[in-house]
Amino acid sequence: MAVRLAQSFIQESNHKYEKFMLGQDFDRDKMLEMFPTARTFPQIKIDGESIGGYNEFERILREHV
Repeated sequence: MAVRLAQSFIQESNHKYEKFMLGQDFDRDKMLEMFPTARTFPQIKIDGESIGGYNEFERILREHV
């Protein structure tokens, strides 16, 4: 759902997104280093800042559209 939301937002803007998968792009140790308080997936960063998961991502996009 987060990827679809990002894709729909991207189509209407000049932004881009990257998708990284646990087990493919990084391992569990790296994930814990990147997101030490993460308890759910996905974990999303905007401009390098961790914002949380899908619900936070959706709220931020709604507020900025």
